[in-house]
Amino acid sequence: MAVDTANEYMTVLAVKGERVETSYLPNCAMRHSTELMKEVDGVLSRLSLSLAECDFFAAVVGAGSFTGIRIGVSAVKGFCLAFGKPSLAITSFDLAAYNAKGRAEKTLCIVDALHDAYYVCGYEGERVSLPPAYLSEEEVFALLQEGYALRTVGRGEKLLNISSKAPVELCDPVDGLLCAVRKKAAEGAFGELNALYVRKSSAELNLGK
Repeated sequence: MAVDTANEYMTVLAVKGERVETSYLPNCAMRHSTELMKEVDGVLSRLSLSLAECDFFAAVVGAGSFTGIRIGVSAVKGFCLAFGKPSLAITSFDLAAYNAKGRAEKTLCIVDALHDAYYVCGYEGERVSLPPAYLSEEEVFALLQEGYALRTVGRGEKLLNISSKAPVELCDPVDGLLCAVRKKAAEGAFGELNALYVRKSSAELNLGK
C-alpha cells in the first residue's frame, strides 16, 4: 500500500497480485487528515485485502505541504509499527522522474512552493543529479540553460508562469506513485521514513527573525 498526502491532491493505492486499486482526490487541501483513513479502507475493501497482508507500506515524504507530509508519513509509520512491515520512502520528485513519457537525459522535477518559488530535484535518467532544493523562478530558468527539461506531477495549473516560457511535461500522480513504488521496491530501497523538508516552515522562519 502507498499513500501521497504531500500536496493539494491525495492518492491511496494498493496492489494485490495483478490487481491495482486506487483512490485519487484532486483537491484535498486541508482535508488529508479526515479523508485518508476512509480512502485507505475503501481501497483495501475493494481488493479484499487487510493491512496485515500488505508486504510493505510506502509514503510520499515530500517536498510539499508541511502538514500534509506529516499526515502521510505518520500514518504509514503507524502501519509499519503495528504490523511489523518495512517502509518505503517516495519523493514528490520521484513521481515525475519514474513516470516520464519521454526520457530526456537531464530532467528537472518541480513542485510549486508558492510565492514564485519552487522545490526542485534534478535527474539524469532515474539517478538524482541535483539534490532537492528550494529555488526562485530565476534560478529555475538558469538551470534550464544547462540543458534540463521541466517535469511535474498533476495538471500544472500552479506552474502557468513557467510553462508560458518553457515546456513542462505533466505526469499523472497516480501512475507516477505506482511506477515509483514498483521500481524503488524492486531496487530494495526500503528504510526509515523521514519527512523531506526542503526548506524551513514559516513558523521556523518567523522564530529565526
